Amino acid sequence: MEMISALIVMGALCLSGGLALAWAARKFAGNENALVVQIEELLPQTQCAQCGYPGCKPYAEAIVAGEADINQCQPGGERVVKALGQLLGADYRPPAKVAEKPMVAFIREAECIGCTLCIKACPVDCIIGAPKQMHTVITADCTGCTLCIPPCPVNCIDMEMLPPRWQPERP
Repeated sequence: MEMISALIVMGALCLSGGLALAWAARKFAGNENALVVQIEELLPQTQCAQCGYPGCKPYAEAIVAGEADINQCQPGGERVVKALGQLLGADYRPPAKVAEKPMVAFIREAECIGCTLCIKACPVDCIIGAPKQMHTVITADCTGCTLCIPPCPVNCIDMEMLPPRWQPERP
């Protein structure tokens, strides 16, 4: 009998706790703009700052506020610009600042000291290596954002054009 009483009390506590949490979630819910969420879902989530904003969410908020154009996302390219234009009913404009020749980071491996600072700075995890070992860049994943260059203490990272066989096709 004591066990049944304990189960009933625990069940009542769980139910009241759940109801309290549901009430608090509704009462203190953020007023996140649904359009910001939709725009952010279309962005590539590289957090590379090439658009001039520190991440995809601030860029999405700037688009909604009318402070940014829809064509500033470099990693998203044509696909993202078209999707944003369709969502927002905006006229198509080619991506801003698209380089004629795609640039990617290259690490001069003989000079790399293996500090891992570039790995931590890379928003798309395209740099691989181990502490105190040389690092290298997976060129197919590099967005060319240059965020890995400033933290490198030995300045062994260069931005170079991709060899033609590795360049993505541009529409």
